[in-house]
Amino acid sequence: MSPCAQLYRAETGKAVWQFVADLKENGLQHGLLIHNEDHMEMANTFGSHGVQVADGFDLHMIQVCKPEKAAGSLQKNPERAALMPKFITVFSAAGRTQVRFLRLNREMIEELVHDAEFAVSVGATYDEIERVIQESL
Repeated sequence: MSPCAQLYRAETGKAVWQFVADLKENGLQHGLLIHNEDHMEMANTFGSHGVQVADGFDLHMIQVCKPEKAAGSLQKNPERAALMPKFITVFSAAGRTQVRFLRLNREMIEELVHDAEFAVSVGATYDEIERVIQESL
């Protein structure tokens, strides 16, 4: 039995902020936008809710979106919305910038929303996100 999801893992010697800047620039070339740019730094987000984090906590949860594709997809089937947010997480560990991206497999997507067309489409978007990550490392 194949896993329901895979966790893509990569790392780079770039600083977190540089990787994020490169990801934004490369994403634009593929029609991908950072949807939550003003809220992706989790230290700031937690702080805005009165929660303190350790010095040096630099986790970024980056929501990427392809607006043209997403708008058409959601109009066709709003059930897809639960699976639409795509997050790339970026953080420092052992002096390197770590990158993670979770992708569900096609069978799981089909089972969750009963929509084979969407499962294929999301798989293509996952591939594109991983290409943008690779270009940004």
